[in-house]
Amino acid sequence: MNAVEKLPLLALYAPTACGKTALCSELFGRSSLFFASRAEIISADSMAVYRGLDIGTAKPTAEERKNLVHHLIDVCDISQQFGAGEFVESADKLAFEIASRSKIPAVVGGTGFYLRNFLLGLPPTPPSNPLVRERLKERLSKEGSEALHAELARFDAESAKKIHPNDAFRICRALEVFEISGKPRSAFSVSGAIRSKYDVCTVILTRERNELYERIDFRVDEMFRRGLVDEVQELLFEGHNACEPGMQAIGYREFAQKWQNRQFSLSELDEIRDNIKRNSRKYAKKQFTYMKDIPGAEIFNADDSDLVIKKISDFCDYALNLLDVSGKRYDNL
Repeated sequence: MNAVEKLPLLALYAPTACGKTALCSELFGRSSLFFASRAEIISADSMAVYRGLDIGTAKPTAEERKNLVHHLIDVCDISQQFGAGEFVESADKLAFEIASRSKIPAVVGGTGFYLRNFLLGLPPTPPSNPLVRERLKERLSKEGSEALHAELARFDAESAKKIHPNDAFRICRALEVFEISGKPRSAFSVSGAIRSKYDVCTVILTRERNELYERIDFRVDEMFRRGLVDEVQELLFEGHNACEPGMQAIGYREFAQKWQNRQFSLSELDEIRDNIKRNSRKYAKKQFTYMKDIPGAEIFNADDSDLVIKKISDFCDYALNLLDVSGKRYDNL
């Protein structure tokens, strides 16, 4: 694939509560003064893929999705794993389908692990071994994810730092890689260059830390007002538990960890609310580290809307000119 054939793609990344959804609506929504209905969003949110996790993941509303097409939302059950490999495969397919319609594929979200692997490629780790994976699953059920996370930290501290102690799937995968290859997962790295099939404009939004933390706290309070407690309790009464991939999401795991098959007390809810805010702030800080060194990425303060819109608009003008002429060339990989 030569330079002319590269698929133009917008990558928009920002920590939670930075205003990504509103910006995309302003740029690409049906009533937009800029590029109305000329883009489709590929959601890079690792928890928006799960059906039933609505309020706590701050998914775009039904109205927002009617205004602007979003993909990779509500695509799997809470019990299913949807990791970086599944995301990259799905996003690749969608990007070319969207381009074939002469629209801009826009990969938008705050899951840096997803977006980084999409832009740079997946590390060449060894394929899964069913026997090893099953053995690790048995250990997980007996020992718990924190014990396996502690084991991982002993021989692959770098991976352990990036994986939450409750993220059972990624912990087991890292342990599996080590058992199969004899090397830590962190030893498998990508090239550090954007994949050659894409011509990417990467925009990263930030906010001053205090402002971002205030927005996060407000969002969590708003989630509780919108019925987060009822949403989570319904899932827990249905039998979902803290070991399932979907229940690892911030806003859900804090409830699941305290679940005792009864209604939560007011004091428990206050503690859970505080934990969600604290975990969200920690995650927002971590999100930036995933993407700050992406080649060609430009970082903007989210309040500098004129600069952000100009940067994206300039790229979209170029991309649409190319897609309008040759969009059908992108009808397959």
